[in-house]
Amino acid sequence: MNDSSPRQIQRALQLLFIGLLIGGSCWILRPFLLALIWATIIVVATWPLLLRAQSRLWNRRGLAVMVMIPASTLCLIVPLTLAIVTIVDHSAEIVEGSKSLVSMAVAPPPKWVERIPRIGPKVSAKWARIASGENEGELATQILPYVDEIIAWFAGRAGGLGMMVLNLLLTLIVTAILYMKGETAAQGIRRFARRLGGMGGEGTIQLAAQAIRGVALGVIGTAVIQAVFAGIGLAIAGVPYAAILTALMVILGIAQIGALPVLGPAAIWLYWNGHTGMGTFLLVWTVVTVTMDNFVRPLLIKTGVDLPFLLIAAGVIGGLIAFGAIGLFVGPVVLAVSYTLLVAWIQSDDSEPVPGP
Repeated sequence: MNDSSPRQIQRALQLLFIGLLIGGSCWILRPFLLALIWATIIVVATWPLLLRAQSRLWNRRGLAVMVMIPASTLCLIVPLTLAIVTIVDHSAEIVEGSKSLVSMAVAPPPKWVERIPRIGPKVSAKWARIASGENEGELATQILPYVDEIIAWFAGRAGGLGMMVLNLLLTLIVTAILYMKGETAAQGIRRFARRLGGMGGEGTIQLAAQAIRGVALGVIGTAVIQAVFAGIGLAIAGVPYAAILTALMVILGIAQIGALPVLGPAAIWLYWNGHTGMGTFLLVWTVVTVTMDNFVRPLLIKTGVDLPFLLIAAGVIGGLIAFGAIGLFVGPVVLAVSYTLLVAWIQSDDSEPVPGP
């Protein structure tokens, strides 16, 4: 007993010293942590593409990195950054557009609404009651002042443009380094995981990589493709502020809400202003855009893992609150990795017999 007590004290002091070193290192590297996390996500998600590009460029890693840096920037970093910057810079226009939609809702219904077969008279009567200032109109009037507060909150959490540009440059530098030294970094992480948890620890690293690819390709990729396709439809239909609405749809797509909350009111706006042909075109375009999710997402997510809707939505909102604009991307990845590892750990004991009562 007397011999074991000094050993336990020595071990506790060693753990405390290691913890202080880790905490101090994280504190010193805190300005670079977000760029490091973002660069790691990009490299893990696009590593198979880097190897494919290297094989076609005479097996020269430098040439492959020179191709992958602008490609990954255009596909992953730029769309998200432009979407956030566009929303923040045009927050005043978004507020005015929201107010005009609410005022449209409390205006009397146009005559063509009543001529719609079957549902026209009922919709027109309900719309007239809303416009007359009953409960629904009063509710819309009460909600309207909060639009300014929501946009101001988002702009405050997104941060300034200068900080986003700085994070972007740091991310590109770290991404290039990880591309060049990817095998060495991966080997070090695998050895650390094996040291920490044996062969099972090395397996968790593979699961984490799959979760990162699932979010980066299945969630971010689908949101960008769907928003760009929807934005093209808005531009063809002549809807104003198509670029701002496209940026908003990127954020909604990442949050797993989709483009319908933007395309639906846009089609109604076209019908309201008498553009029946373009309204019908946008309505068909909306159906195609919404159904794209059923085949684009599985195609992109096949190299990763399937993730619950609530997990991604919570990651987007929590990441925005915790880390600002970059948290829209980092938040879902962190939760996805944690969720994947937790599920794998729980399912690893399914083969063991469960004791009876």
